[in-house]
Amino acid sequence: MEYIMDTWRELRRMNVRQMITQGLQLGLIVTSALMIWKSLMLVTGSESPVVVVLSGSMEPGFYRGDILFLNMGNKPIRTGEVVVFNLDGRDIPIVHRVIKVHERRNGTHIDILTKGDNNYGDDRALYNQGQEWLHQHHIMGRAVGFLPKVGMVTILMNDYPALKYALIGVLGILVLTNKEG
Repeated sequence: MEYIMDTWRELRRMNVRQMITQGLQLGLIVTSALMIWKSLMLVTGSESPVVVVLSGSMEPGFYRGDILFLNMGNKPIRTGEVVVFNLDGRDIPIVHRVIKVHERRNGTHIDILTKGDNNYGDDRALYNQGQEWLHQHHIMGRAVGFLPKVGMVTILMNDYPALKYALIGVLGILVLTNKEG
């Protein structure tokens, strides 16, 4: 009987040790993802180095669900470039093409007008009331590459929040039940 009790205690100690190890592994995964994101922000000069196209306003150039890679760079923004901008007081950034650029004061201040490729008119109707132009502080980055349709997972998780929580739960369970040999 003593042997069985000793074995049971040893198994409980191993399970606690294994749970702590798995919790640390989960923490390392989350920390690594955060470090990669912050490093991308530093390298690209963009507060959001990766965005998902949420609407069809840029078709046929970019479709809903495409992932765009952004880089701010040091060069001035020019007509024809695809930029991602965020308007004051709004949470969701917009991906559109620059159609006009006005430089003032030796290029230190620029006015930018954008338009979606699939839209009839410019974006002045989207801008905040009384706003005619975008300025440098509105621009999050310019598109330098993309992956088609990969971002549909993000759109589905936003459209169906239960799917997001189910996926996070399944991934958490997989990490916590992973048995190391």
